[in-house]
Amino acid sequence: MHHSTIAGLGHYIPERKVTNSDLEKMMETTDEWIVERTGINSRHWANLDTDSTSNMGTKAALMALENAKLTPSDVEFIIFCTLSPDYNFPGGGVMVQEQLGIGTIGALDIRNQCSGFLYGISVADQFIKSGMYKTVLVIGSEIHSSGLDISTRGRNVAVIFGDGAGAAVLTATDQKDTGILSTHLHSQGKYAEDLMVIEPSSTSTKRTEFNPERIYPIMNGSAVFKHAVTRFPEVIMEALLKNGYTPSDLTLLIPHQANLRISQFIQKTMKLRDDQVYNNIMNYGNTTAASVPIALSEAFQKGKIKKGDLICLAAFGSGFTWASALIRW
Repeated sequence: MHHSTIAGLGHYIPERKVTNSDLEKMMETTDEWIVERTGINSRHWANLDTDSTSNMGTKAALMALENAKLTPSDVEFIIFCTLSPDYNFPGGGVMVQEQLGIGTIGALDIRNQCSGFLYGISVADQFIKSGMYKTVLVIGSEIHSSGLDISTRGRNVAVIFGDGAGAAVLTATDQKDTGILSTHLHSQGKYAEDLMVIEPSSTSTKRTEFNPERIYPIMNGSAVFKHAVTRFPEVIMEALLKNGYTPSDLTLLIPHQANLRISQFIQKTMKLRDDQVYNNIMNYGNTTAASVPIALSEAFQKGKIKKGDLICLAAFGSGFTWASALIRW
């Protein structure tokens, strides 16, 4: 049986940097308040004249392909993960296919929000294991800034999110005990309404008639935090135990960048050293489906990941959905 390995990584961050001090001019908030609750110092917002969710994903993909020493023509399938597509439909995967100039290969869109990229990695892994494809491109890309209530009323959510894209190229390998060792996926729709955007919705009598306040994200922050700090360690341990490892064996944990306080809680719970956990939410905010691939790509670029390392990716978010992947690099 084939195994899948990550052959290349890439990411794209919009040029515009928005600091907490910048937000102080847009709403009633302070740098101290934001840092204390989230750990975020700045985030990047897209230039909507030049940036789109799809073309940011394409830029990240091109970097990943170059890193893998491959070209767009080598890609056999695209998996695009986002909650903020260019259009309501079609999805961003077909936009990337066109922008990369690839032939009529398949493109799949995944709407699992914060855990979307890990769901995408799992799907790509199964395609490669089955022998259906040998090279799959997985992208996570988000533009949140155009869908936030940038006001005092919306500050609890607006200060958290940023824009960006990350990508990974998965390829087939015959080397045993290397690459993606296992993936683990979960959901619990019981708590769907604790983190959601309600409208526009197909449940409305007329989709064009909706309450403007309901187009912005709704988040029960305390509930999300409570479940996240439980589910993260569970799904990380699930991956480790499945493969006969313990937390001390981990080279690096790369969690979804939801909130620095959540990451710190997980680190403490699992008794991990500072050098075993990679966080970059301080600089980018929460980029949802893009956060794990951005952090993974950045950590690789900084030399924090090398051949033979044991890497765990984990995410938790809206749905609720959560997931993990254990990788021998």
